[in-house]
Amino acid sequence: MSCLSTFSASVAFALILGVSGALKDGDCEVCVRFLGSFYESLSEGRVPFRGADIENALVQRCRHAAGKENRLCYYIGATSDAATKILNEVSRPMSHHVPVEKICEKLKKKDGQICELRYDKEVEDLSPEGLKKLKVKDLKKILDKWGEACKGCVEKSDFVRRIDELLPKHAPGAAERRTEL
Repeated sequence: MSCLSTFSASVAFALILGVSGALKDGDCEVCVRFLGSFYESLSEGRVPFRGADIENALVQRCRHAAGKENRLCYYIGATSDAATKILNEVSRPMSHHVPVEKICEKLKKKDGQICELRYDKEVEDLSPEGLKKLKVKDLKKILDKWGEACKGCVEKSDFVRRIDELLPKHAPGAAERRTEL
């Protein structure tokens, strides 16, 4: 066997192994969590386990989704502006009580972007020192999450000051810890 054919065989073998589809730990985070909570709501008996009913309920749920979950809804075709519709790839298996992880595995094969979605990390340290370590982009995300703006903020210290002002309103626990110190 020549070197080239050995190389080709090993590349083909590696490709086959790499496309196995099994989810690794942390893969499809948004898909698994969103569809998992959706399945829980179906299990509570509000919707019969029929494909069309599941699709309608998923479209309704996606109308209120935001951020990464809205992006997932777009990818599976549950939003009005979606370019493709693969809702049946969710509703059909879900009507047969297929585990959410398996549904997300199958969706990953259809569109790899679905499993690339990740939730933003939550900021845990809202102390002045913790805020100073964050990037301006992360400080803006905190304010956006709170539904607040920072008019006239130019420098990082302006954003930190605004978050400090709003801390008692949006994170009273963190504000209390500050006063205890």
